[in-house]
Amino acid sequence: MTNPLAPTATIGILGGGQLGRMLSVAASRLGLKTHIFEPGANPPAGQVADAVTTASYEDHAALTAFANSVDVITYEFENIPTNALDVIESIRPVMPNRRALATSQDRISEKEFLTSLGLQVAPYANVETAADLAHAVETIGTPSILKTRRFGYDGKGQVRLKPDTDPTSAWTELGETPSVLEGFIDFSHEVSVIGARSQSGEVVCFDPGENVHRDGILHTTTLPARLSKSQHMDAILAAGKILNALDYVGVLGVEFFVTPQGLLINEIAPRVHNSGHWTQNGCVIDQFEQHIRAVAGWPLGDGKRHSNITMTNLIGDEVNDVATLSKDASVGLHLYGKAEAKAGRKMGHVNKITGPA
Repeated sequence: MTNPLAPTATIGILGGGQLGRMLSVAASRLGLKTHIFEPGANPPAGQVADAVTTASYEDHAALTAFANSVDVITYEFENIPTNALDVIESIRPVMPNRRALATSQDRISEKEFLTSLGLQVAPYANVETAADLAHAVETIGTPSILKTRRFGYDGKGQVRLKPDTDPTSAWTELGETPSVLEGFIDFSHEVSVIGARSQSGEVVCFDPGENVHRDGILHTTTLPARLSKSQHMDAILAAGKILNALDYVGVLGVEFFVTPQGLLINEIAPRVHNSGHWTQNGCVIDQFEQHIRAVAGWPLGDGKRHSNITMTNLIGDEVNDVATLSKDASVGLHLYGKAEAKAGRKMGHVNKITGPA
């Protein structure tokens, strides 16, 4: 696709969760329509989209009809079945591209890609058998973390190995599935950069945010992050290098560990990212509009931050404190329209402005 989409064009979004919801809201502000494809009934994104298809990713007829009803297709999560992509990509362009998806779907592929660019990652080893794990533990040592190569998120699909951990039991706990053993990193904190690349190759990055996790789930992202000027620039340049190497179109999240030896990349996410939600109240153009602009072939916004800010996720019944939160004039409240507050479930977030940038 080379010509920018005109207002009233339709963007197809695979996935109907909160990220799809916020992408739909951003598209609507630009006069663009959205069509959600989601297997689950009554998804949060469906409340604000122009159309919803409720069907399995194995339903080729539904995928074909969906693709024919839109002008371009994007997604809110990376674990899209390859067969589904085969169907829709033959009809409409999918952005970001399949290389970005394939790279991020497999932790080994991701690490090999990053190291090929000269970027630093934690020591790692491929694990496909119990014997592989025993050898990896001998090489990398403990403490370390065993992670499934695919389908891990929010702390799921991983086991921490301590000096007294039985590797065989850890292997069994992960279901004896292909995994990666990552060496323990001595880091002071984690930061992430949300970057965007347009169809013409223009790259724009937001300021790095400092992340704090709780129970494996992102709790807060704070701007500005504790980084030196050189670390700040290194993070931005690394994100740009990844975007260009993948010939990427859209928004990408890159997580870094801040260590005495420099920045190490934890992982990349080929989509809008939880740690970029602060942009909704900290910038004129947020990450969701930036992504819509990119896949629609529009110019990117500059991404400049006008405020210092802290984003806090509302997990489970924390969303019940809305009455108190909404009284704070410095807080931007973002709720996802989910019917039931469950433990560990992201129900919304708040962006609290703490001063001018």
